[in-house]
Amino acid sequence: MEKAFSRLSNELFNKLKKEEYLILFFEGENSQFIRFNRGSIRQTGLVDDSSLMMKYICDGKSCQGSYTISGNFDLDLKRGSEELIRLREEAKSLPTDPFVVIPGNLGSTREIKKTSGLENKHTVDALLPAISDLDFVGIWASGKVFRGNSNNLGQRHWFETDSFCLDYSLVTPEHQMVKGTFTGNDWDQNQYEAYIEGSRKKLEMMKRKPIKVDTGKYRTWFESAAVADLLGMFSWNGISEASLQQGCSGFGRMRHQNIELSDKFSIAEDFTSGLSPKFNTNGEISNETLDLIDKGRLKNTLISTRSAKEYNLKSNFAETGEFMRSPIMATGDLEREQILKNLDTGLYLSNIHYLNWSDNPGGRITGLTRYACFWVEGGEIKAPIETMRFDDSFYNFFGDNLIDVENTASINPEVSTYGGRSLSATTCPGILVDNFTLTL
Repeated sequence: MEKAFSRLSNELFNKLKKEEYLILFFEGENSQFIRFNRGSIRQTGLVDDSSLMMKYICDGKSCQGSYTISGNFDLDLKRGSEELIRLREEAKSLPTDPFVVIPGNLGSTREIKKTSGLENKHTVDALLPAISDLDFVGIWASGKVFRGNSNNLGQRHWFETDSFCLDYSLVTPEHQMVKGTFTGNDWDQNQYEAYIEGSRKKLEMMKRKPIKVDTGKYRTWFESAAVADLLGMFSWNGISEASLQQGCSGFGRMRHQNIELSDKFSIAEDFTSGLSPKFNTNGEISNETLDLIDKGRLKNTLISTRSAKEYNLKSNFAETGEFMRSPIMATGDLEREQILKNLDTGLYLSNIHYLNWSDNPGGRITGLTRYACFWVEGGEIKAPIETMRFDDSFYNFFGDNLIDVENTASINPEVSTYGGRSLSATTCPGILVDNFTLTL
């Protein structure tokens, strides 16, 4: 794929006029998919798919399009040439954009991550024995994922990795569910079986009669998956410089009122794990690490080159939408064996769902408890809770009410496969908080 992308890039760049710029962004995958239902295989398939996004810039105007790569070079070049003609015509009808960013050549990169994942022929034998007696519903996705970028000034990037993800739910006869996501690059059979066993134990607890929890404030444990959902809100009118400038970010209070979060809370954009490429869709290369919040203090926001131009700032080469691509939250001191003891009495939330800003400038997030959420008394899980709505500010649960942070972090991938497998993931520990607010 790398050679084909390079060849196609060169041919399309040769068709440009002197005053034109073209940025190409390649996405591809060679994937195995398996769908499970009631602990059995429902569907299997192999996907060999790729697409090319084209960003055209000329005379202070820009527009973009994309098309599916067929693998037939002559056909792909024909489609690319036709798309280039279309973009030229579209640009003529657009107004001049004062903040359009002209591409440059700041150097090329090439990163191919070697892994020891499961071979396709061994996948079923590895997965089925641990789940065949369960009402197991889910999807397995594995294989190589590719990203490439090029522009007509000579800059080239290529990123290639091999990963797997098993996203699933275990279901009780009463239709209560436990959700799990097992992901990584290198396969470890013992680790997989231990992960499934942990879900089994939760499933047994889900068979107990649910209890209704009153509205109010509770001491609460959030597992890593739940924390990842909370952190995901930071990418939506959150840590974005443009959002802050436009007054629609919850982080405005940290910047303008010098409010701090807990010194136990730190999060950074961190590409050292190799989960995602350092280059964005424009081909701009981010630093390997960028501290966003350091021990409760707002240190940096995500600044795209467009925002940098518009607001006269220095860019840190964030993606155009200024969302986190590879966030990693710092761990703490709380050992997993001590979680229930330290929680004592309160809520144990494995997952949360349907999150939204209820008060964006105030940093308030609302959502629902869902999948294996429990009531705990005296350090012992008593029963699952009925679904409840919460509404609280991250200034509370990542601030004064943050009691402790788990000493290990888990990878929580973006499991959506709409348009292709994603490389985004949030690496974070669980957190113990006080006075978390249930509202309904």
